[in-house]
Amino acid sequence: MKKNYQHVNSIVLKACLYTKLYSLKHTDEGKLLKLKENVQTWLTRSLNDPIAKILAKNSHLTKIQLETLLIDILSENIAGKQLKYDEKARLRLTKAKISRGAFNRTLKQAKENVAKSIYTVLLLGYLGIFESTTLDPYLEIANKLQAYIEAYKKIPKREKELNEHLKMIKIIREELETSLKQLANP
Repeated sequence: MKKNYQHVNSIVLKACLYTKLYSLKHTDEGKLLKLKENVQTWLTRSLNDPIAKILAKNSHLTKIQLETLLIDILSENIAGKQLKYDEKARLRLTKAKISRGAFNRTLKQAKENVAKSIYTVLLLGYLGIFESTTLDPYLEIANKLQAYIEAYKKIPKREKELNEHLKMIKIIREELETSLKQLANP
């Protein structure tokens, strides 16, 4: 994979592309190891994505909670079948063995933090805060994120168009990184 592509990946899009490219059906331990390797490679790339790092740093999720949530939601798409929680626990990036109970506790904390964040947004909307211009920079970021995702989805196949498109994506990514860092330090 070219270095250019590493800079333009986003979590959602990598998940979609990854599951299309590496849809795995496994029935034996060897294939489970391949699943683990593929999931961990995807997780590492996703968690090291510059935009994902900024967003995660300023979210209500710890890195472990985000990793656990991603495994819970996306590993079954990659595996092509439903996984048990002890199988999901083995997909974590840590070398230490994680029990099913520890995985489930972390997953529960992650889901609670996500729900609380969503309720915060709903509360602010209900109280009319979104009508205030103070949130305009956040709405602009949301629009830029959407444009970034859409641009990534529409990557052309031909080399000439691809290079131009990648330059555009790089510009959007750099603008996003700068804007997100500025908003993170009010």
